[in-house]
Amino acid sequence: MTATATAATTATATTATAPAAPAGELTLAAALNAALRRSLEDDPKVLVMGEDVGTLGGVFRITDGLQKDFGETRVFDTPLAESGIVGTAIGLAMRGYRPVVEIQFDGFVFPAFDQIVTQLAKMRFRSHGTVTLPVVIRIPYGGGIGAVEHHSESPEAYFAHTGGLKVLSPATPADAYGMLRQAIAGPDPVIFFEPKRRYWDKGPVDLDAPPASPYQARVVRPGTDLTLAAYGPMVAVCLAAAQAAAEEGRSLEVIDLRSLSPLDTGTVAESVVRTGRLVVAHEAPSFFGPGAELASAVQESCFYSLQAPVLRVGGFHAPYPPARVEHEYLPGLDRVLDAVDRALAH
Repeated sequence: MTATATAATTATATTATAPAAPAGELTLAAALNAALRRSLEDDPKVLVMGEDVGTLGGVFRITDGLQKDFGETRVFDTPLAESGIVGTAIGLAMRGYRPVVEIQFDGFVFPAFDQIVTQLAKMRFRSHGTVTLPVVIRIPYGGGIGAVEHHSESPEAYFAHTGGLKVLSPATPADAYGMLRQAIAGPDPVIFFEPKRRYWDKGPVDLDAPPASPYQARVVRPGTDLTLAAYGPMVAVCLAAAQAAAEEGRSLEVIDLRSLSPLDTGTVAESVVRTGRLVVAHEAPSFFGPGAELASAVQESCFYSLQAPVLRVGGFHAPYPPARVEHEYLPGLDRVLDAVDRALAH
């Protein structure tokens, strides 16, 4: 058991409900809530479960109002025991349900790690496809909110390394809505990483649009001089870097990876063939991080197109620091632009 009443109280105090967005726009948090609501409406087998997801609506209010509208048998609180939560979800999935699990904070997922990597990820392979486990595990992740220990981590590499799991991370409200709906409707277990410092970012969301595939990377800003690839919380940072570079006459192409497993290396490679340079940015440590896999794949497929080494920008190979110095740990605009300068110097 890792989550505590104190942690929940602290988180609640620092995550007040955001102001309503204009018509046609939603915050990322509201888009996730809308996706859960739509999924519960569309399929009576969808369940939402986790610590404080019921009456409280979750510490980030992602499940706000769902228990009131769908009842305690479909949206329900669980004990503070992550291994038990995921184990129960696996059993429910084997009985035909589609559980959506909320892990309160990224650092709380590790007690459930055994259930995820040895059971959830392997059951379909182990049963030759006769047993599917359509379980979605939602995890608020990353830094930037000044939280206490175990409340700001970037553990995505653990899960992307594990065969049998799909790993997604939206960067915009529109993707949060569409990607979560697709994850819930699919037949496979999905680890759904939500960038917690982007929960209050607003953007247009078409609630009636059919959700697009979440497993294809997307060019979110075209450019000609260098490719910046990121996902989740770092996409906004890379877009800011591209804007700053444009003021100096440099044209950067920004790609939102969206999915880490499967990883769409093809879209990135097509961009690198045009630009000749690649910088990969993520909050997770660079050492053995997701960027290393992408850098290796691009180097193999684009060797003769590269005009500079592939560079990575990420967190340091160290435990996540206390909140007051997390700005020293997290890669920000200056570190991204420094990598861009080094790549363009070749």
